[in-house]
Amino acid sequence: MLWSRPRSLPDLCTDLATATLELDERASTKAFRAIVQQVPQASPADLTEGVTRFVPALDQVALGNGGMLAQLTAGMIETGADPVPVLDVLVDRVAEGLELAARFIPVANRLGDGLAAPTGADEARALFAQVGRVAPEVGLDTGEAEAAAQAWFTVNDWIPSLLLPLQQKRGRDALPQRERLTAATAEVTEHVDDASWLLGLLLVLDDEPLVVLHRESERGYAMTIGGIGDNFQLHTLLAATLIGDPAQGFIPGERPRPAWIAAATEGEPQPPGGIRGQFNLVDATGEWIWNEGRPADIPLAGERRVIVLDPPPYQRSWNLGRSYPLLVPEIRIDRVLPPDEAAGWLSRVAPGKRMG
Repeated sequence: MLWSRPRSLPDLCTDLATATLELDERASTKAFRAIVQQVPQASPADLTEGVTRFVPALDQVALGNGGMLAQLTAGMIETGADPVPVLDVLVDRVAEGLELAARFIPVANRLGDGLAAPTGADEARALFAQVGRVAPEVGLDTGEAEAAAQAWFTVNDWIPSLLLPLQQKRGRDALPQRERLTAATAEVTEHVDDASWLLGLLLVLDDEPLVVLHRESERGYAMTIGGIGDNFQLHTLLAATLIGDPAQGFIPGERPRPAWIAAATEGEPQPPGGIRGQFNLVDATGEWIWNEGRPADIPLAGERRVIVLDPPPYQRSWNLGRSYPLLVPEIRIDRVLPPDEAAGWLSRVAPGKRMG
């Protein structure tokens, strides 16, 4: 008796791509389930080849029909597929969808409470009728308005396909069309649920040089950071890296607890009892660096961003160690500044401004 060999993961991915383009729901479901079963045991090479087989379908499928495929791509990247072969098409489709969604904002404003995602063919026809009546008022023809409506309701399904790659440094390094994608994302952050998460990753700094000054001890450090999602995380990592034995070149203070450091790196993101801050972070102009912001918000002082560590004016605490669970942070001391160099920097920075 001849036994048929099970189809390989890449071949199943070809089956799913073909079925997606042919709008064959039965074949899509069958291939999808088979892929999900194989993914946990698949090698990185097969996962990478599999997502590469998705590229034609990701490129050609309508936004409204491709969300499942985009999310499966994200899952395979999380499991071990190299994101680089699919970045071009994912960025192009997500940017296109966000740009179309932005064009729909004035339509959505006019429809107000009458706007809801359709759940069937009849509701879709009713929605397009509503959109068609409003479209001329905002300078869109019927076709443009319907494409914008489809993006409005479905582009959020595509965003996870970039949230996973952009939590990997190789994905951020290889990202094409960064300016276009950032502009498109920023325009719809108040309207598309996951756009703010995407924007945060697009603004992550990598291989970024810093000068960090501790005003009280008059010490200074040339440092490099990368992969840090927000200033809460940066605050903890600075304390973990710089607080230590002054005789060894570090600054005095209470080091963050191991659970806090783990929460800011690769451990449980929400440690019991929360996290407590050790500093007040100030920029070179004396303005406070708010924990709610991002390292990219810190202004340049010449060619480098400068952070001054002052005593905290009041106790600060927060619950979450990092905002992106798979984003691996980097922080290192490149050089302890000699006393004269540290004094020169300190002479050029403004005193911390009082708040309130």
